Amino acid sequence: MKTVKQLLRAERLRQVPEQFSWIDQALVQRHLIDRCDARAAALYLFLVTVADAQGLSYYGSSTLMQRLHLSTEELSAARQQLIELDLLAYQAPLYQVLAIAGTTAAPRRAAPCPASACAPAPVTRDGGGLVSLAQLLGQREHRRGRL
Repeated sequence: MKTVKQLLRAERLRQVPEQFSWIDQALVQRHLIDRCDARAAALYLFLVTVADAQGLSYYGSSTLMQRLHLSTEELSAARQQLIELDLLAYQAPLYQVLAIAGTTAAPRRAAPCPASACAPAPVTRDGGGLVSLAQLLGQREHRRGRL
């Protein structure tokens, strides 16, 4: 049975912000998130959030370790996982969040569409809609506990 979700607070409906910041659904659809540990997923989320329109960020290791509560070794391992998954390029001190191979960018709108004109797509259990990163990480940890 398909579960159709509804907005709990329509006045707080998220819009794609003017700054460059999103997570490609291919991360889930191609099971790349399944191959990341929680630290790598947190690093990816942070870098996607702070990157510019070209995916570039130059946050230093000490700041990343402090903000993400990681040791030097944990940050290095998380970064290496993302590099091996071809999600990240790194040349100290510069990070580049990479487009997921085989995906193409959709054209961006000049301005966000008004809430009255944009009906949100229902989020379904069968993968037909958006899923939060917290949900993905929770599902991943749940699956790990069952294996």
